[in-house]
Amino acid sequence: MRIINGQVFDLEAGFVSRELCTDGPLLAASSGEEAVLDAAGCWVIPALVDVHFHGCVGEDFSDATPEGLQKIADYELSQGVGYLCPAGMTLPEEQLLAICRNTAAHRAQNTGGAEVAGVHLEGPFLNAAKKGAQNGAYLRDPDVSLLKRLQEAAEGCVKLVTVAPEQPGALEFIRAAVEMGIAVSLGHTTADYDTAKAAFEAGADHATHLYNAMPPLGHRNPGVIGAAFDHPKAQAELICDGVHIHPSVVRATFRLFGAARMLLVSDTMRAAGMPDGAYTLGGLDVNVKGPLCTLEDGTIAGSATNLMDCMRTAVSFGIPLADAVRACTYNPARSIGIDSRVGTLDTGKEASLVLLNQTDLSIRAILFRGRLVSGPAA
Repeated sequence: MRIINGQVFDLEAGFVSRELCTDGPLLAASSGEEAVLDAAGCWVIPALVDVHFHGCVGEDFSDATPEGLQKIADYELSQGVGYLCPAGMTLPEEQLLAICRNTAAHRAQNTGGAEVAGVHLEGPFLNAAKKGAQNGAYLRDPDVSLLKRLQEAAEGCVKLVTVAPEQPGALEFIRAAVEMGIAVSLGHTTADYDTAKAAFEAGADHATHLYNAMPPLGHRNPGVIGAAFDHPKAQAELICDGVHIHPSVVRATFRLFGAARMLLVSDTMRAAGMPDGAYTLGGLDVNVKGPLCTLEDGTIAGSATNLMDCMRTAVSFGIPLADAVRACTYNPARSIGIDSRVGTLDTGKEASLVLLNQTDLSIRAILFRGRLVSGPAA
């Protein structure tokens, strides 16, 4: 297929006028196919990559059911999100193992929808004082042996783990995780600057939903936020749903870290794509009204806004489109080690892309690995 007349995302130049060609599932220098997709009036961007969300369309990743994970993958691809690293909650070990086994089985079956690229273990290695919507009954100190059991159950597809670095054994845990090929994120933490700095020096390179479930950036006590800024390899997640972070802070954070270090994540729970009402997250009751998801005590409990809508929200806050796209594509792909094949529209990468109308950023067409899954004649 030839994709013509579009403004194509480029990691260095922003957007450029050029033709894209597919050769089966990959982007190529030329195409032997006669099919042409006219992208006039469109931004052409890579399929999005979400490295932190919990569910959608009534399903929760942590339920660990094959049917639920398939529904999640199908919905996410319909929204232009082609690659997923869903997050498990703080749950008993058996349920965490079930989540990992379910993910491995889904990957082996390759039954369509977005690719489930891996698992993000958001719990249970967190601080009870900043547990947020995590279930405190199942919190544990960082445990390398448990991490190894989970990675074995996942058949090597645990890609990211969140840890509170002030917890006993955290630095040894971080070093071990990195040796296992798992990226480490700091989150749900009370850590001060020095503790967070030591964690980044030990190999952590990620901050889970920056500002949320951690101390604020203080001029004398900069905490995790200041330590992440000072560590040049650290990337910072932002939940840009219009609820978790004020627009001014979104703009300031992009300027503070730079577009190359920002990750937009959705943190969606099962209410995404569903009407307002009562839902659950990690076994806890959640009330959803519009974009706001809360526990009974008012604690924000995830999001109901998918990543494509989070990207649109970031743009509405004043983030340049190219920066918002990068934070939803290449940067998250790099954070979990899949950037060699996805995240940009370079020749040889997977032909997974989205055409967005320039007027309102609505979706005109979606290609996934060279196949038109939404749009003209799909």
